[in-house]
Amino acid sequence: MIRESRAGGGDFRYAIPMRSLTPRSARRDRARAAGSAAPPVAAVTGLALLLAACVPGSDGASGTAGRSPGAHERARRLSVTIWRGLAPPDLARTAGSALGLEVRLRVHDGDAAAVARLARAATATPRAAAGDKDGEAVDVAFVSGHYAQALARAGLLTPLRPELIPNLGNLHPEARLLPHDRGNRFSVPYAWGTTGICYRADLVRRPPKSWNDLLDPPAWARGRVTMMTADRALALPALKALGYSVNTVDDERLASAARRLLAAKRTLLAYDDVTAGERLLRGEAVLAQTRDGACPTGEPYIRFTVPREGGDLWTETMVISRAARDPEAAHAFVNHMLAPGTHAWVPEHTGYKVPNRPAMERALARGGGDRPQLRMTPADLLRHEPLVDLGEHAGRYARLAARVAEG
Repeated sequence: MIRESRAGGGDFRYAIPMRSLTPRSARRDRARAAGSAAPPVAAVTGLALLLAACVPGSDGASGTAGRSPGAHERARRLSVTIWRGLAPPDLARTAGSALGLEVRLRVHDGDAAAVARLARAATATPRAAAGDKDGEAVDVAFVSGHYAQALARAGLLTPLRPELIPNLGNLHPEARLLPHDRGNRFSVPYAWGTTGICYRADLVRRPPKSWNDLLDPPAWARGRVTMMTADRALALPALKALGYSVNTVDDERLASAARRLLAAKRTLLAYDDVTAGERLLRGEAVLAQTRDGACPTGEPYIRFTVPREGGDLWTETMVISRAARDPEAAHAFVNHMLAPGTHAWVPEHTGYKVPNRPAMERALARGGGDRPQLRMTPADLLRHEPLVDLGEHAGRYARLAARVAEG
């Protein structure tokens, strides 16, 4: 089922992932071309650069957008920007009916698009914001945890009012300990997981145990390996193999990681954020760097492992814009998304975990147990290294990606 939203000059679509050859996974970063000979380099990275592009004169702390008298009374509509494939296709209807609101969903394929929309909303004129002219309004956004951290620092988010989100009680206690926002002051974790190696157990001569198996594969795997392209994900295997933090900003360590990635480039089948699972199912690839939920472990012979050096801990979050027209309605929407029956859709249909105890229990009871990564506990996840915002240093990862792309 496909729903379209045309706003702000673009067409955006979301759909339930296919259940046949296509792995049941939420496809992140679809805007990046799969199978390219070199990792595509993000045009912008880091919140500061995005704000500079989207908000005239912004230094990350632009003045608040004014609101005309009576805007709250006119604003019984909610505009939400959400990751493609990370929510039920009928969410606008069901949430709107439950909350007594007109809910408008727009999808994005990367954090850059969501941040750009939030930045535009923060500086929209009161009349445009109230009327949602040209799609400026954003009330609730789904963004990665380290982007939520940066947005909060930039003053673009509304502090959360826990008393308006009683379903926060459904979250695992560990969800309040994530370093991008300890205590969930500005963001609510919606999905979480780690990055590792997805592989064909019947086609490998030995299971992968180290990131070095991906970076320097044995002869039988050369030309049958894929890696991810987003700059932080691209750097991860090399940083972990070298014993470095996934959040390092040390130039020498990043240079060492770049050299490892350049050497690995010669052994790859492709850089692929989108169809790596399908390549494994076809036998075209035997090893692939993927997020846990993107590995189709419900299929025969497909396995997922986090190498012994460890992985990252990524989080997708819900945030409320500083420019939200009806903050109480926005809180009500966040609370609705944390209801077990709503939140369980994510693990049931995408293979990704949510930090919601009753939602995960429901998903596992309904057959989610055929995806081993869904049985990873919060304690399992917290053994990996959380991604955090790097502020002014984020551009170093873009430069690393550019060096690998050009090498």
